[in-house]
Amino acid sequence: MKNLIQTLKNIYKIEDLRTRIIYTIGFILIYRFGSFIVLPGVDPNMLGNLRHQTSDGLLGLLNMFSGGAFSNASVFALGIMPYISASIVVQLLGLAIPYFQKLQKEGESGRKKINQITRYLTVIITAGQAPGYIANLRSQLPNEAFYPFTTDASPGTFFWLTSIIILVTGTMFVMWLGERITDKGIGNGISLIIMIGIIARLPFAFMAEFFSRIEEQGGGLVVFLVEIVFLVLVIIATILLVQGTRKIPVQFAKRIVGNKQYGGVRQYIPLKVNSAGVMPIIFAQAIMFIPLTIVGFANVESLSGVAATLSNFNGFWYNFLFAFLIIAFTYFYTAITVNPTQIADDMKKNGGFVPGIKPGKKTADFVDSVMSKITLPGSIFLAFVAIMPAFVRIIGVNSQFAQFYGGTSLLILVGVVLDTLQQIESHLLMRHYDGLMKSGRIKGRTSTGMTAG
Repeated sequence: MKNLIQTLKNIYKIEDLRTRIIYTIGFILIYRFGSFIVLPGVDPNMLGNLRHQTSDGLLGLLNMFSGGAFSNASVFALGIMPYISASIVVQLLGLAIPYFQKLQKEGESGRKKINQITRYLTVIITAGQAPGYIANLRSQLPNEAFYPFTTDASPGTFFWLTSIIILVTGTMFVMWLGERITDKGIGNGISLIIMIGIIARLPFAFMAEFFSRIEEQGGGLVVFLVEIVFLVLVIIATILLVQGTRKIPVQFAKRIVGNKQYGGVRQYIPLKVNSAGVMPIIFAQAIMFIPLTIVGFANVESLSGVAATLSNFNGFWYNFLFAFLIIAFTYFYTAITVNPTQIADDMKKNGGFVPGIKPGKKTADFVDSVMSKITLPGSIFLAFVAIMPAFVRIIGVNSQFAQFYGGTSLLILVGVVLDTLQQIESHLLMRHYDGLMKSGRIKGRTSTGMTAG
């Protein structure tokens, strides 16, 4: 406790870090406040059916990503997911279209152009989702809920037009908040906004599970305590997954520190079992929301065929496809964030080598081979943790609470929290203060978050 108080004092002493944390908290409060501002013309007292619709299922998961804004008919109802979808499309285009490949190689100017294209695409995607969301409101709420824009049978054209504009603007504003957190706050703005939305739903899910177990006859409380213990074990396993590293020994001929040279120092190249962090989870989940986007939120309960199968997040094929996408995106994101050629070049410039491997292309091929081998078990474990809520729901755990037994929710929470703590710790260590963990540095991944701007 004493160390914690001292760490908080150290954080307060660093003006830049203190300012960044205050900025971050301020932007988060604005986001949470906006999630309770109901669309103009909708009666907030008549949202019972909408909240019941989003209590479980795929819409419940989407509601959790928006921090409850979806079920509140908020101006932020569509949340940040349209931006995530746009980012996926742009990154995939970078693999197939030479123009985007050229932009990726142009450094800062290319990055700014890509961000601008992503914003335009976000507007298009949000404008496509907004009518579906309004149609869903129309199907769930009575005519009396849409004052004063109600015609004889349904909300008028003015309500539709203004609501679409507000929803698009709301998503763009949330994206802007994420950019400001990245630039002026403690980083990882988009991921941090997603995490805050998930945390906001945790108390409701916890209390719902607690009261449901209390109401059971005989042993309900014991079962709840067992669930909590199991949840703690899953959290520990998830932390190990996100932090997991494997070190490849490299014998450096020399190590240069300032103007001094040291010979014969044994060094390591840290290669993460989960180099992609939580981004494969976010990408895969965004893809799984596509059926809702195509058919419209209002028709989710009347889906049939393939669309119904891919919208049933308790079903086998949904979880199978979800796990497959996570594995695929893990390899994809690892490929674009870990460059074996650059690692080999950096080693060569510093006089380093892998024993028995020639510098240059041979070393790059070796690093690439090692990355492929350690990424496979990491991606499979990541996929298993992601679909674990489906198994937990089978044994009777509340649908909302089950999302925190692994799944997208827990993986994002752990990944973003570790990255945020690492950002804070780096500021402390740069100014020669003790880190957050006395036993060793927090292992995170600064590139885990979606950054924009």
